[in-house]
Amino acid sequence: MESLNQQFIEAATLMIAGMVFVFAFLGLLVVFINMVLVPLSKKFPDPQPVQKSTIRKPAQVQGIQPNVVAAISAAVANFRQKHNKE
Repeated sequence: MESLNQQFIEAATLMIAGMVFVFAFLGLLVVFINMVLVPLSKKFPDPQPVQKSTIRKPAQVQGIQPNVVAAISAAVANFRQKHNKE
């Protein structure tokens, strides 16, 4: 039984040591990446987005304009004249 307890203690110690090593490695990796990125971000800044000029559209007119109504009426009348003769 003593041997089994000793193996569990050794396994737990090894697991904790491995977790501490991984945590420390990842922490150092984050610090190193930030140390590299700070000078690079100053040397190569993000491009500023181009602002589009705001073109205001004229207010929509309610209904159909009279010249459009006249053109449609003339086209319909012309169509009816051509097809009624046949």
